[in-house]
Amino acid sequence: MRSLLRGVRWYLREIGGTARWEAHLAHCAEHGHAPPSRREFERARADARAATPGARCC
Repeated sequence: MRSLLRGVRWYLREIGGTARWEAHLAHCAEHGHAPPSRREFERARADARAATPGARCC
């Protein structure tokens, strides 16, 4: 049961972007610069995805 809950928690963190945000915060702390706000971070990610659509049709 515990592994199921860990799996669900991992899945929700990956889908929600929390894991990526925390990795970015750790990267900023490691390099000694102030991180952007969560909103700015998500906006930059959305802009990057829109600039390189890959296999998407639109």
